[in-house]
Formats: sequence, structure tokens, C-alpha cells
Amino acid sequence: MPGARPLVVLPTYNEAENLDRVLPRILADAPGFDVLVVDDASPDGTGALADAWAARSERVHVLHRPAKAGLGRAYLAGFRWGLAAQADYTHLCEMDADLSHDPADLPRLLAATRPDGADADLAIGSRYVEGGGVSGWGLGRRVLSRGGGLYAKMLLRLPVEDPTSGFRCFRRRVLESLALGDVECQGYGFQVEMTLRVVRAGFRIVEVPIHFTDRTRGTSKMTPGIAVEAALFVLRLRWRGRRPPSTTPGKGP
Repeated sequence: MPGARPLVVLPTYNEAENLDRVLPRILADAPGFDVLVVDDASPDGTGALADAWAARSERVHVLHRPAKAGLGRAYLAGFRWGLAAQADYTHLCEMDADLSHDPADLPRLLAATRPDGADADLAIGSRYVEGGGVSGWGLGRRVLSRGGGLYAKMLLRLPVEDPTSGFRCFRRRVLESLALGDVECQGYGFQVEMTLRVVRAGFRIVEVPIHFTDRTRGTSKMTPGIAVEAALFVLRLRWRGRRPPSTTPGKGP
């Protein structure tokens, strides 16, 4: 995308087994994308490994945080770093560090924000639109993911099929316009809250089909307790009356 300067924010906690796999894939499959590894003081040495990558590649940067403080807080720290960087990044993207998101899809997400493309302000990599899918999950995890997304969509009247997806590309102006300091959720409800805030701000969201593959190395951070916490947070958003106007999926508000 001519003129684009995208940054991928990559939160990590104990992802040493995956970092040497995901970083070369991003660098090779997403030309022009820089990467910011946001490490929460991983005890397995992920932060030191990220530093070694940054020493070898000018496209890799590292933000060290003093302790594990939640996925949402890691993304917000990464967004603030990207918005303040001298590189003048035009887009800020999210993805998981475990290769469940395919780095080759990053250019597709970026392309969806082009004026001559879908003209999205936020492109979401969606598992649950035509052409998307999931592999490597058992029935329980599939039900939890799809059910959680439908629960958030219906309760908050969100115009997207996959509001919990963590594979995203924001135009810079979206994050600049949102009050990031007011974002509440620190955990997995963060994606739902950000979707709601983007919709309420009047920005256009487009879903891009992706194929999600379960991690093969390392340990998933998702637990039943985290899922319950996210569900309760969605209820709080509903109770506070934070419901966006009804819109047509893919058309924007």
C-alpha cells in the first residue's frame, strides 16, 4: 500500500518458543510492516530474545513492561508507543504471537483500509464470515469462541460477526480519536470494548475472512475464568447503556 507505514503490536508473555517463528514470518510475509514486541517481563526469556531480534533488524522494536498486567493493557501500551514514534506510523495492527494468525494476512488487512479497497477505518480478521474458519480446536473451544462472539454482538448490538478477534488493523486516526485512557478492560474483553468504542465513534468496520489455526507451541492464556470475566464485562457495558446504533455489517455506521 503506497505511503502506508504499518506497525504490528505483538504482546508476549512466555512466548520464547514462538518468537523465533513468528518474527521471521512477519518480516518476510508483510514487507513494509514494522513490529513492536510488548513483553510483560516473561520469565522464560522472551524479552531478551526480542532484544536480540531488534539488534539484528531495524524493523523490530521492543517495549518492556515491568510485570504481567493483562492483554488489553499490553495493546494500549503498544498503541501509545506507535502513536508517539518518530516513524509516523499510519496504521497500527494487532496479532497473536503464537502463529494462530497468519502473518501473510497482514497485507490483506491493510489493503481493506485503502480508499480504493473496502475503505475501512478498522479491518478485523474474522473467523466467522464467509471464507473464514478455525482449525485445531475441539468442540468446547469452538462453542466458547463462537458463542462468546454472538453473545457480545447481540447484547451490544455490534455490527460484526467476530467482535472477539484479536487480528486487526486500525487506521491511525481511529486510535488518535479514541480516549485510550478510558478503556477499561485489561483482559480478553478488550477486543469487544474496542469494537464498541470504534462503532460508537462512527468509524467504518470491515471484516476480512481469515483462517485461525490453534497454537502448536506454548500454552494458551485462555481459561474458563478469563471467559467468565469477559462475559461479565460485556454485561457491564450493556448495563451502562453503551449500545451503538444498529448498522449493517460491512457498511459502517
